[in-house]
Amino acid sequence: MQLSARLSSRARSVKPLVLYCRTYSTSLPRPYRFHIGTSFAAKPWGSKKAKFPASTEISEWAKKQFGNKKFIKTTKDAGEDAFFVQEMKNKSGIALGVADGVGGWADSGVDPGVFSQALMFHAHKYAQRAWAGESDGIPETEEEETSSTWELPPEECLSLAYQAVLREKLVPCGSSTALTATLNARSGLMRTANLGDSGYLIIRNSNVIYTQQPQTHYFNCPRQLSKFPPKMKNDGLIMDFPEDADLHSVKLRHSDVVLFYTDGVSDNVWPQELAEIVSTILRQGGSEQNQVQLIADNIIHYTRQCMARQNKVSPFESYASQEGLVHPGGKVDDATVICCMVSEGVDEAEPTPIVG
Repeated sequence: MQLSARLSSRARSVKPLVLYCRTYSTSLPRPYRFHIGTSFAAKPWGSKKAKFPASTEISEWAKKQFGNKKFIKTTKDAGEDAFFVQEMKNKSGIALGVADGVGGWADSGVDPGVFSQALMFHAHKYAQRAWAGESDGIPETEEEETSSTWELPPEECLSLAYQAVLREKLVPCGSSTALTATLNARSGLMRTANLGDSGYLIIRNSNVIYTQQPQTHYFNCPRQLSKFPPKMKNDGLIMDFPEDADLHSVKLRHSDVVLFYTDGVSDNVWPQELAEIVSTILRQGGSEQNQVQLIADNIIHYTRQCMARQNKVSPFESYASQEGLVHPGGKVDDATVICCMVSEGVDEAEPTPIVG
């Protein structure tokens, strides 16, 4: 048995589910501010059941993440996808991430979104107690002084979250891809750790200057973090580890736009199409908060349109063709995007905090 996201032949049209805009900006003297918009849409036939008992901390966190939708509901969340956006200690920056639960677990009666949601939940918990870079002052407690999360690189955030999922009793088994990132409000440095086929791209002056490449074992089988029940033998099963993630760092500039996404977006929309959506919204003007949310919403709306089209060559169709397979048009999947716009050296009103 090899767990991988299964290709569905059911292409349907559905209005996107959208999370309200969460904006983070730092107060001076930190020179960088990050404006965040998020949007997501679940597959129309996804599970409508809550993934965790209502009384649990994970369930309460999930309600904040997915509970304010402006469009028609089809599921209670982003399906098998999950994400987080978290202000880090002392407004030193933000941490964020996206994860895509591996759909093959559905064959065993396991909701693939349980693992991905738990992974993002624990990542947010570690991020909120840590610094995006070097701290501004002395540790508040002895525990902080010796804590490995005093400064939290994204790869360490991913590793700590994964270990927490392995201990999590509410997650019996599952697998997920994962992308985590930290954005430093003092230096503008963005660091990322990516395992699997989620990804991100950076748009500067309307041009895509960087695209994170996916990690796969073979076609349609991404690298993935996994948790297996004791009764399952590991022979032949896909199992990767946080240290297998690709690491990257880049200093961001004023007006840069970074898009983080699951493969539901990147399998259906080409990078240049994403850049065109961004450029179109930015030309319309308006506040950064409104712009990032409009970008995120329009990307998910366009992604859903592309999923249902068989007369448009999609990235997934191109990948399949390289393997000698025929798959016309888009691929129906859960889709999540986080849009981040960078402002540098602009003194604005008191920021609206992100409460993860």
